[in-house]
Amino acid sequence: MPSVGKIARRTFLIGSAAIAGGVAFGAYLVNRPIPNPLLDDLGEGEAAITPFVKITSDGVTLITPRADKGQGSYSIQAYLIAEELDIDPNETTRTPGLPDQAYYNSEVATEGSPLPAYDESAAAETIRSVLRVVPKLFSVQITGGSSTVPDMYEKLRNAGAVARETLKEAAAQRLGVARADLSTQDGHVIAPDGAKIAYTDLAADAAGIAPITDVTLRDPKEWRYLGKAGLPRTDMEAKCTGAEKYGIDLALDGMLFASICANPGIGGALESFDASEAETMPGVKRVLEVKAGNPGVAVIATNTWYAMQAANAVVCNWGAPNYPATSAEMFDLLEAAVDTKDAYDLRQRNDGDVEAALSEGEVFEAQYRIPFLAHAPMEPMNAVVQVTDDRVDIWTGTQIPLFIRDRAALISGMDAEQVFVHVQPIGGSFGHKLEMTHVEQAVEIAMAEKGTPIKLTWSREEDMTHDYPRPASVMHGRGIVKDGRVDTVDISVSQQAMAPSWFGRLTGMRIPGPDPTITTGSWDQPFAIPNYRVTGYRAPDLAPVSSWRSVGASGNGFYHDTFLDELIHKAGADPLEERLRLCMHAPSRKVLETVGEMSGWDGPSLGDGRGRGVAFCLSFGVPTAQVIEVTNTEFGIRLDKAYIVADVGRVLDPGNAEAQLFGGLIYALSHAINSELTYEDYAPLQTNYHDYEGLRLYQTPEIEVKILENMPGIRGIGEPGVPPAAPALGNAIFAATGQRLREMPFNKHIGFV
Repeated sequence: MPSVGKIARRTFLIGSAAIAGGVAFGAYLVNRPIPNPLLDDLGEGEAAITPFVKITSDGVTLITPRADKGQGSYSIQAYLIAEELDIDPNETTRTPGLPDQAYYNSEVATEGSPLPAYDESAAAETIRSVLRVVPKLFSVQITGGSSTVPDMYEKLRNAGAVARETLKEAAAQRLGVARADLSTQDGHVIAPDGAKIAYTDLAADAAGIAPITDVTLRDPKEWRYLGKAGLPRTDMEAKCTGAEKYGIDLALDGMLFASICANPGIGGALESFDASEAETMPGVKRVLEVKAGNPGVAVIATNTWYAMQAANAVVCNWGAPNYPATSAEMFDLLEAAVDTKDAYDLRQRNDGDVEAALSEGEVFEAQYRIPFLAHAPMEPMNAVVQVTDDRVDIWTGTQIPLFIRDRAALISGMDAEQVFVHVQPIGGSFGHKLEMTHVEQAVEIAMAEKGTPIKLTWSREEDMTHDYPRPASVMHGRGIVKDGRVDTVDISVSQQAMAPSWFGRLTGMRIPGPDPTITTGSWDQPFAIPNYRVTGYRAPDLAPVSSWRSVGASGNGFYHDTFLDELIHKAGADPLEERLRLCMHAPSRKVLETVGEMSGWDGPSLGDGRGRGVAFCLSFGVPTAQVIEVTNTEFGIRLDKAYIVADVGRVLDPGNAEAQLFGGLIYALSHAINSELTYEDYAPLQTNYHDYEGLRLYQTPEIEVKILENMPGIRGIGEPGVPPAAPALGNAIFAATGQRLREMPFNKHIGFV
């Protein structure tokens, strides 16, 4: 292979670097080329034209590095490459590849912008462009924040186009014609006379050619796949037939199985243990203390069931963690923090003169609270780890592969280059697989059995009680209405810091200062209220917490929109009309108008014990509105119908986008109605699905979805369906019953059928 070709491919720049970023970080750092990781093990006659496309004589491989948690991530990434590469993605091999800096996520950092998503000014875009540089500099390969499609949209299309043009150049040199005279179709280069050359036949030629990076992306009007109704997901057949293999399904030759009993008070010590009974149980090979991650006792056995039963038989004496023992104590600390009015941590919205308005008018006050919530995906935490003298191999479903690689290197004492993370499909996450405690434990266990693959699987009870949940929080709201309109909104939210808690576990660093997630979903809403203030109070650290589907907006959407609904009712205005009057963002207004048209909105009351509520939340750059209709029966509240409208800028997979909004609504309603984690003696009382119920099929309303494309750019849709659901339901219940619900889960205050 000519050295010039190798150098060119190794320095292929993924996507485009922001010019503004050069001001903050130096142009060299921003524009510094990233090596192509696919070249490390490239065989003779194989071409890795970009970090996302590998071609051999046997076939085409597409690298889809954003984790698939069931949301269709692998599929949409494959289609983005294939659309430009001009190949059917189902005719390719698709793999997430090994973790690498080349697969950094530039878009995930934009959620930390101090300006709201509806601000499309040059200053706001400059700030976002600078934030997009940070993940590249720090090699942040992560899946989350509904960022996969926004981040990969240009990168993968560009990768496909570069591969296409490079293959055409290889064919042009072979045929002695101009590249411009060639075209492509279904994995072939088409010569001027109609002859076809398969991409696989051009692999060896392309390996010696510097990639053609000056490419033009196809007009979306020319797309064969993207944007079309009925686009088949590449994983659909495997999932429908049960052929899909998740991390928990992995089996390796000679594998042993492990389970663990860890301190239910996360962060507390293991003071002593008695494993005498466990050691005599069937199938048990070894019992050992584990110090990595959350301390505990692991059992290695001949199958998972034996390991779990023996782990349950170990008698442990636990030390207390460094947080309050009960939910009641935790909520006392949250309430105390929000009452310290002069010691706030975060205030990103302060329009008008709230203090003057509150001193002059009749003040309406209300207090809200939300509980801790588990992620509770179907697949519990699991990992297979094999440690030898010179390498560590890890097979697990994860959203943070580079963090796992580096932590495993630290635990094992090896270099990061000796650790190989083989990312598996994930059986649900909702943010759960942003953690790595289970991998830390699995690496330590595997080190005790060098050379043998060890499969660690948490029991459902271990998974529930050792989850890092969505934070509990409280909100105090004050407001004033004037002349039938909302005039003043003052929202104060108290919550422990989520982002520092999570990021601290990943990096080992304690992150000081305010946490933007405390008020996300409240301060950044597109409403022109004359006096409008949102304040965040960072409460003391409580039980360790993490990101949960829609993050801060999951609770703040409930707080903000329900309190706004209360003020609208007090003003005597129509809930939809007043939201439209206040809305200052054209795409958001259109979303509200459309949901009103879909639902035939003419007021909240439907008569005969029936009511409906409307709610809105702008999260992850996606304005989303919902209307929910309910009936107050003699047996409780029945959910009748739900309408969802969201604007994602551009729809790539209409069916999957609709499914994501369906799923977000149902996930949110499940938790709004039924779910909470309550703590006693430092641990959650809820240990399995019997006391942490999802929405039942018979409880699920009929759902209609409409997706608009008026927003600039392109947005993710995995999370925005969650925040409006709880307030829409609560507002509907108020319309039907006159009872206002200010605390979740709602079933603590009202019955459901």
